[in-house]
Amino acid sequence: MAKIRLFIDHPLVAGQAVPLDAGQSHYLSGVMRLRQGDAVAVFNGRDGEWQASLQEAGKRGGSLMVVAQTAPQQDPPDLWLIFAPIKKARTDFIVEKAAEMGAARILPVQTDHTNSDRIRQDRLQAHAIEAAEQCGGTFVPPVADLVPLSRLLDGWDPARRILWADESRAGPAQTLAGLPAGPWAILIGPEGGFSAGERARLSRLPFVTPVSLGPRILRADTAAVAALALWQAALGDWR
Repeated sequence: MAKIRLFIDHPLVAGQAVPLDAGQSHYLSGVMRLRQGDAVAVFNGRDGEWQASLQEAGKRGGSLMVVAQTAPQQDPPDLWLIFAPIKKARTDFIVEKAAEMGAARILPVQTDHTNSDRIRQDRLQAHAIEAAEQCGGTFVPPVADLVPLSRLLDGWDPARRILWADESRAGPAQTLAGLPAGPWAILIGPEGGFSAGERARLSRLPFVTPVSLGPRILRADTAAVAALALWQAALGDWR
């Protein structure tokens, strides 16, 4: 059985050759030292996991031959993560853990206290792909480009409820028992929290539910993991 998993943005069908770009080819042959005929597990985020064999690998690219499906497609619950980017390594951590923990979409937002006014969307998407490759998932959450929180809320569909990790509610941890099923998003604020104006607007929105994540104020990256775990255990696919 294949021990290496690789995301391939290509349809997967038994008996079909799929191309490798130069980076993937180098990873398989130069880093992992695979040889022609060695097995690789592949997925594209749509067609489940498949076993493939390495056909060729060179400096400019290579190819795999798709053999057979080994696992069906497993999509996550309809849960989005909205967060304000922080320091580079910790932003990478948030994206990686969101992909591992079953977020269906990742939306970075700029708030009044956000430290960064730009992100490398392509780099964050690559981190989401790597996380899916390593955790055994068959789905890769898309990572959106950075947008202002105010603009995101202006166009928000109220049918998707927002679980707001509100640091001002630090105290006994809350359960989510009794909250309705359906599409949700988790909102994590920046270092320093939301501004007074942002807090006032969030408090007025009927589709926003504030929640405490426990007696201590968590760092943004820790809060993202805690909130995802809380939601998955109560309303998601950890039940």
